[in-house]
Amino acid sequence: MTKHFLGDTAVLLGRSLRHISRSPDTIITTAIMPIAFMLLFVYVFGGAIQTGSDSYVNYLLPGILVITIASGISYTAFRLFLDMQGGIFERFQSMPIARSSVLWAHVLTSLVANLTSLVVVVLVALLMGFRTGAGLLGWLAVAGILVLFTLALTWIAVVPGLTAKSVDGASAFSYPLIFLPFISSAFVPTETMPGPVRAFAEHQPVTSIVNALRDLFTQQPVDSDIWTALAWCGGILVVAYVFADITYRRRIS
Repeated sequence: MTKHFLGDTAVLLGRSLRHISRSPDTIITTAIMPIAFMLLFVYVFGGAIQTGSDSYVNYLLPGILVITIASGISYTAFRLFLDMQGGIFERFQSMPIARSSVLWAHVLTSLVANLTSLVVVVLVALLMGFRTGAGLLGWLAVAGILVLFTLALTWIAVVPGLTAKSVDGASAFSYPLIFLPFISSAFVPTETMPGPVRAFAEHQPVTSIVNALRDLFTQQPVDSDIWTALAWCGGILVVAYVFADITYRRRIS
């Protein structure tokens, strides 16, 4: 059964990746907005923002990586919506393949596409002066957090992708997720924010994720932020997966 599921998922993943390879503008478009934010904040606002860091791009990059993921998952919902409207799911259900493999192929496609966009953003950051002393383990830890966060948001994207009534409705859910990093430590230290805003910023998931990535890049001792970040990512992933699985079973039953 497991072998059957893995084989079917691999075949369907190849199908989805071929579609993306024929439309590379999807990945480029996903990376453009975060890169534009990075250019704007570094070269326009960076001189006026006091972060205590020698290089603002070093401070900013973790938040930009989070925004890259938040903007990229809207395409997951979009692709799912198109497959639902085109009857692809019904067609696959008439074939001898594992039911869940169709959904997992979309999720893994999202992971591959988002990781590619993240690499593009990091390369641009390097050209802008981003530097880190993080070693192999540090980069692996950064990659692990970003993968977990991508999977968590992707499973959230599955729900509107399966239930939306229009293309705009399928992708609109990502707007609040893109906005969330602006009320966090992604762009400025939370200590500079007024009381209620600071309280929200310090207790929402993006702040702990950004702080954990920043500590890893700067080789700071790992503190509670990384465990809080992992707890947020893991918790969101589990809850989102359960809701997505229930929604999927109802839609195809």
